[in-house]
Order: sequence, then C-alpha cells, then structure tokens
Amino acid sequence: MFTGIVQGLGTIRSMRPSGRGMVFAIEPGFVLDDPAEGESISVNGVCLTATSIAGDRFTTDVSPETLSRSTLGGLKPGDKVNLERALRLSDRLGGHLVTGHVDGVGEVLEKRRLGRFHLFTVSIPGGLHRYIIEKGSIALDGISLTVNACDRETFQVAVIPHTARLTTMGLRQVGDKVNVEVDVIGKYIEKLLAPKEADEGKGGGLNPAFLARHGFL
Repeated sequence: MFTGIVQGLGTIRSMRPSGRGMVFAIEPGFVLDDPAEGESISVNGVCLTATSIAGDRFTTDVSPETLSRSTLGGLKPGDKVNLERALRLSDRLGGHLVTGHVDGVGEVLEKRRLGRFHLFTVSIPGGLHRYIIEKGSIALDGISLTVNACDRETFQVAVIPHTARLTTMGLRQVGDKVNVEVDVIGKYIEKLLAPKEADEGKGGGLNPAFLARHGFL
C-alpha cells in the first residue's frame, strides 16, 4: 500500500528479458535507507518487488501481465520513473490510499499553463469513468492528484510546481501515456451496492431500501 506521495525519481539503468517478462535495474535519485530485499516499491504507480539490492541500485521482476496493462512495457534504459516505498502504518497519509494495481492507461490530451501550475487533460481508460468524481482522488503514474473536473471521456488535474519538479509529470507532454489508478474506495462501494445473486429481484445488496429497513434512513 502506498500514499501517492512520490519520494523521488529513479532511472532505468538496464532491462533484460526474463521468460515472457522483464527484469529492470533501477537507480533511485535518493538514498534508500535500510533497503530490504522483497520489499514493495511503486514504480510509476506499479507495485513491484525489489528482488536484489546492490549499492545504489535494485532490480525487480516485471510480469507479462504488468507489461501489457501498464506503461512499463514502453520504458527504455535512461527513462525516469516515479518511486515510492511502501507505506508504514506509522506514516502520515499525505495523499490517498494507493494500491499500486493499475486500472488502465490514459493519454495526455492537453497540457497548458495556469499561472505557475500545469493543467492536464487525460483520457479515461474504458469503464473507469464511474469511479472518477470531481474533487476526488486519482493516481497518475503513482502520483496522488485531485480531479478538478471530469466527464465520461476525460478528466483534468492541476500539477503544482513542486510535483512537476519532483516527478515525471513535469516531463509529460501531449500524447504521452500514463498509468491510471482510481480510488479503491469507490470500487469497494460499488461491490457492496451490487445485489448478491441469491437476492436478485428481492432488493438485495446495500441500497436505500436495505438502509431504511434497518433504521439508517
């Protein structure tokens, strides 16, 4: 679990095939205090496992599923990536709860200056519009951002100078692809509201009728 507060940029130093997947060697642009093999690290919003740590680099296995469902398959040596280590229970939750399980890939459709800020318009991957709400949270390449506006096809986020400087969002241009993870809370609520198969036709599931029957409304 992560917060979407990126700790810094890393650089892809090498990539090699491993079966149908890949092994990446990544060099963080910051000091990894007490690194541990097997720990989870978010790489551009994708939860990966550090399989070996040597000096100022770590390696990680990237599965065929991850390569096909995220932007990691399009990376090359020298590319910059956002890095965040897993959340400790004692840490501040500065962003929002981010799982590192990418829901889809969006495309930057517009980037324009708004004073000192950058305003991005991003396409919504298929089927995800129902989880994206105005002033809600969303993760782009692992960065916790607030949705300024949205419709069924696109959403907008504003990026402050600090975030642009510390993350890959400062490098993003129109046409670039970004990993999108919607707020996990919305997906759980949808599942709870859906009627169970055994209750179909009986008003089952968590809905206004259920809440009224049990005194909540």
